[in-house]
Amino acid sequence: MNGLRNGVPAATLDVRWVKSAKSSGAGQCVELAPLPEGRVAFRNSTDPAGPALVFEAGEFVAFLDGVKKNEFDHLCVS
Repeated sequence: MNGLRNGVPAATLDVRWVKSAKSSGAGQCVELAPLPEGRVAFRNSTDPAGPALVFEAGEFVAFLDGVKKNEFDHLCVS
């Protein structure tokens, strides 16, 4: 799995995908999966065989930090 890149078909990853407990049953969720070497894959639950975005551990930690600091709240449509 060392050569994983963004856009890898999510269906080719032998991983367990998880989503937030707050996700609705409508199937419109962001799902995440742990990868070797601390990397994390993201996919859209509406397209489980579609592309996955792969992030290094540091990138994922920085993203989570931004979420916790409400840096992306302006992107939410109410």
